[in-house]
Amino acid sequence: MHALPVPVICDVMTPPPTDLAGFVRAHDPDRFLCALFAPAERRAAVLALTAFNHELARAREAASNPIAALIRLQWWREAVEEAQTGKPPRRHEVAAPLHAAIAAGTLDPADLMTLVDAREIEAEEGAIATEPDFVTWLRGTAGGWSAAAGRALGTSAEAREVLRALGAAYGLAGVLRAVPAQAARGRCLLPRDRLAAAGLSADAVIAAPGAPEVVALLRALAAEGLEALAGARRDMPRTAIAAALPAVLARRDFVRLANGRTEVGPRGLGDRLAVTVAGLRGRV
Repeated sequence: MHALPVPVICDVMTPPPTDLAGFVRAHDPDRFLCALFAPAERRAAVLALTAFNHELARAREAASNPIAALIRLQWWREAVEEAQTGKPPRRHEVAAPLHAAIAAGTLDPADLMTLVDAREIEAEEGAIATEPDFVTWLRGTAGGWSAAAGRALGTSAEAREVLRALGAAYGLAGVLRAVPAQAARGRCLLPRDRLAAAGLSADAVIAAPGAPEVVALLRALAAEGLEALAGARRDMPRTAIAAALPAVLARRDFVRLANGRTEVGPRGLGDRLAVTVAGLRGRV
């Protein structure tokens, strides 16, 4: 590994001293760590994107019913539209930096709208009926974040599709890790046809997320995730590595899950070191 100049390392590892950075660190620590490897002049845009993504992801959990969730998503659509047309930012801790990044041209409104659209399926329980629907959802949500971050970091259209695939893998790992937590909330995001093929239903997973049949399905999906990552192109311009780094965590999660370790705990030192080494090397 080639040594990097000390000023670059210090710049990468020093969090931006802003409220936005604190918000992202608190609500999405995985992507916060990854965002630290974005070039300093683009880091605020990646953080704004990450905060926006968090707000979209919590739309259903924060809402009392599907209609309320859709209203929350529409609120963010309008915030993006208003920034695009030059209206003042809405009074919200995430809307303001998002507005600034759109106005500066570092975040693309079409990418942001796509992220909003991808979340609509979450409003209805049981809406992810088939595995193709599930893949589309992963590519639009977690994959959409990676592609949008890649555009903010100046990647080509071809590179953004690679990033979308890597991001979708991170999304899959997140779904698998969260099965017990989602079950505790009475939810299951796994596709219904894949559950049925394993002799399961959403209700069965919610009732007993640690059952042997559920663990076996999670192991199988994790093994498929590892296979997909192994076949993905992982070279990326160094300036865009922040958008690819979630795949490092996905790989580590898949290994744990494929070995039957379905317990969910906080990220450890090994996870953080793996991201840091990959970020400094510029390769995932």
